[in-house]
Amino acid sequence: MLRVNDQQRSARPRVGVVGLGAMGLGMARNLRSAGYEVGVHDLRSDVAAEFAREGGTAFPTPGELAATVDVLVGVVVNSAQIEQVLFGMGGAAERLRPGTVFVMCSTIDPATSVELEGRLAESGVLYLDAPVSGGAARAASGELTMMTSGAPEAYAVAGPVLDAMSATVHRLGASAGLGSKVKVVNQLLAGVHIAAAAEAMALGIKAGIPAETLYEVITHSAGNSWMFENRMPHVLAGDYTPLSAVDIFVKDLGIVLDSARPERFPLPLAATAHQMFLQAAASGLGGEDDSAVIKIFPGIDLPKPEDG
Repeated sequence: MLRVNDQQRSARPRVGVVGLGAMGLGMARNLRSAGYEVGVHDLRSDVAAEFAREGGTAFPTPGELAATVDVLVGVVVNSAQIEQVLFGMGGAAERLRPGTVFVMCSTIDPATSVELEGRLAESGVLYLDAPVSGGAARAASGELTMMTSGAPEAYAVAGPVLDAMSATVHRLGASAGLGSKVKVVNQLLAGVHIAAAAEAMALGIKAGIPAETLYEVITHSAGNSWMFENRMPHVLAGDYTPLSAVDIFVKDLGIVLDSARPERFPLPLAATAHQMFLQAAASGLGGEDDSAVIKIFPGIDLPKPEDG
């Protein structure tokens, strides 16, 4: 583990992380490993307390955390939660000092990201549009991809913090919205690829091909995708413990479609994948891993946990 002396530590910006879910917890731990003083807030006080026992500091509200930091990283689920973190009761916006940076890592509508940048600028707070990709495993190992955009002044403060949380930081422009636009394209592909992977696996199972055999062949063939290789092991194990839930892609593909609608731009594959995830959620699967979208296909015998 990287060793950082007291002088080096004091020269680094103080960082806060709001949201210690599958992504945020790994990001916060990597910041600590890189030598940053890290404060955290999560609605689950036990999770924040556990991080504090590892050497961080837990705060009861986003506002109390914001008052102590130079960079505040938001890793929550959606724009409604960001609104609550920043502008709700006990929110961060009124406690962030001028010149501090809010790093927005959630998948939200690009127009909302632009709006957030403007609202925070009214009190002198800098903003980075910085959605992330890579999943929980890469968040834990510091190998995330960050799709970022914002003012040079924000990068000057928060740039090293971004580097400590990720393997690749794409700087896409000098204003908010561009990072979120690229994330929208990524989520279109991710959602369609998961839906296609589930459909292909379901067809193979229906045709009588053992699921393990199909996985072995496809992952060594031209039809393979990162999502097939990453998600179908959940199906093989019969384990749908959520790393990224069905409901996440109900939300994210909804953002994809909403972003294209004002341009009257057709997205037939994204729309079909969205309907598949909606069907899964309507069937009570919204809290299961997104690979559970395979359960919408009738007449197939999926592997059970004891089979995997």
